[in-house]
Amino acid sequence: MRLRSVLILGLGFMVAASLAACGGGGSETASTSAPAASSAPAGQKVDPATAGDVTGSVVLDGTAPKNEPIRMNADPTCLKQATGEQTQETYMVGSDGKSLANVFVYVKDGLGSYSYDPPSGVVTIDQKGCRYHPHVFGMRTGQKLEILNSDPTLHNIHATPKSNSEFNTGQPIQGMKTEHTFNSQEVMVPFKSDVHGWMNAYVGVLDHPYFAVTGPDGKFTLKGLPPGTYTVEAWHEKLGATTQSVTLAAKETKDVSFAFKMAAAPTN
Repeated sequence: MRLRSVLILGLGFMVAASLAACGGGGSETASTSAPAASSAPAGQKVDPATAGDVTGSVVLDGTAPKNEPIRMNADPTCLKQATGEQTQETYMVGSDGKSLANVFVYVKDGLGSYSYDPPSGVVTIDQKGCRYHPHVFGMRTGQKLEILNSDPTLHNIHATPKSNSEFNTGQPIQGMKTEHTFNSQEVMVPFKSDVHGWMNAYVGVLDHPYFAVTGPDGKFTLKGLPPGTYTVEAWHEKLGATTQSVTLAAKETKDVSFAFKMAAAPTN
């Protein structure tokens, strides 16, 4: 019996050693789950001589609903500052009824480990006419965000991010300025006002410079991309996000279009 036990134990050690030598067992599982190598060596700079652009447009497939009206009666100062009819900026379409503004477009994946110069300049969000300006915008991690109150009334800006730190800044005096920076990527960070409930805005925070916001014509440009294959995402505050894959050769310009489908209104 003792001899049989020794033989079985020895056979077990031999099988285990054989699996280890062939890369079997747990080693194979670890290998298949490892992340793929990045498309660029860590720290490599983008070569402007080979960089290209991604251009495109965003349209609405369907009829945009009317934006919700804004009533500022609760604050006489806001009522006085505002000019004309005030509505939310949820669905901003061009004169053609299709071109969609306020869509945040950015490279979501494919950049690998390129490094970029630190962001220059200051991004500003202004509280003017009891509205946030701009409504949708982008900035870099570590870049300064200047928060300005241009109105002669109390304002506040309350950021509710998921990856960054929440902040809530009050500005009771016209002309007040405060600064804030975001340390982590996040698409998107919502802003709201606890004083004026109709005020809202969104910022996309990225660690690279390849982002844009569509204008009234629905168009955008992502400039200076290195050759490669990228996932480009278009984000809208109510319609969600949609992506496309784009392969860019050296010095190439590629045009892509995004269409957000507007769900048909339910019938009774």
